[in-house]
Amino acid sequence: MLTLLIFLAVLSVLVLIHEFGHFIAARICGVKAEEFGYGFPPRAIGFVKHNGKWQRVPRHDRSTYKNTIWSLNWLPLGGFVRLKGEEGGNVADKDSFVSQTLLRRFFILVAGVAMNWLLAAAIFIAGFSIGIPAQTDALPAGAIVRDQKVQIMEVVADSAAGTAGIKPGDFLLSINGIIIKTAAQAQSSLSEQSHVSEPMQIILERDQHQFRLTTKAAYLEALERPGLGVKLADTGIVRFPFWRAVGQGVTTAAMYTKLIFVGFGQLIGDLFTERKLIGGVAGPVGIAVLTGEMCQSWWSCMRFSAFLSLNLAIINFLPIPALDGGRALFIFIESLRRRRINPLFEAAVHRVGFVALLTLIFFVTVHDLQQFGGVIWRGIRGAVGL
Repeated sequence: MLTLLIFLAVLSVLVLIHEFGHFIAARICGVKAEEFGYGFPPRAIGFVKHNGKWQRVPRHDRSTYKNTIWSLNWLPLGGFVRLKGEEGGNVADKDSFVSQTLLRRFFILVAGVAMNWLLAAAIFIAGFSIGIPAQTDALPAGAIVRDQKVQIMEVVADSAAGTAGIKPGDFLLSINGIIIKTAAQAQSSLSEQSHVSEPMQIILERDQHQFRLTTKAAYLEALERPGLGVKLADTGIVRFPFWRAVGQGVTTAAMYTKLIFVGFGQLIGDLFTERKLIGGVAGPVGIAVLTGEMCQSWWSCMRFSAFLSLNLAIINFLPIPALDGGRALFIFIESLRRRRINPLFEAAVHRVGFVALLTLIFFVTVHDLQQFGGVIWRGIRGAVGL
């Protein structure tokens, strides 16, 4: 239940930020926003400022008001902004989306993507300003490090470490009574112990609790020699002065953006070469499960949210009908033709695209349920105490 609430909260913030970008850009360009809603229809409740006073908008009221309707809707999966004329009507009205110039319409469309990207950058900037867990090797100039420890990053399958119960994320505190301060020191000590058949005493820290275990090196096929079977790294809480944190946050957002583009490229490549796509795609159910797995600490949850925000920005700007990128494609075609595309024809194309997207989401959700159904069912049973 907690995972579901976190997922809904994260998704709602990301989508609302996206739609708020469209809203602000539309108001700057003088386009009327007929409704801004949290969640998706049917409408649960709405309010509008009419004649200087706030009044309730009935559930089934589809009247046109002078000001924006602010609504809560029954499907809590983000939100929406409904702009005047975005479906092809009100061509003659100056405050209609469809009556705006090419540049203004493009600005309104790209504003949602920009807001998601800026949100991700802001999350990284805030993290680097406050201090986040990170590896301390090869840090940029100006980094301030505290609570430096040696962390276990990977555990080789079927190794001595795995058999002893050592897990990735554990901190290595001491080996045979010797306090470990750096990964290089730990590697040297473990290398010496690998040539000795005697057990070693190791103290680890996990979830802020220390515990002791006894193990000894065992033969590793990958190294062709005895070893514990762990990958170590120097880690700590890293922060930067604010002005450096801004640059580091923007750089990190740009790096993640590049990685997402590369991932999409590989995904599309698999579609054409191996004729399979669904295995690499997660829908709402899959993302909800991943949210529970990734949000193990405040920073892991914030970093995952930033990653999702960047994904949302990039996906929304793909040249697919019904998405911002599809609408921008029509603007690009219109600029080449130097002639207006029939707004009703464009609206019809976007409606077909929207139906196609819903169909894709349905099949991806079915795939998610097949893949994660067991995890979901165990979570439900745990929530109700079965």
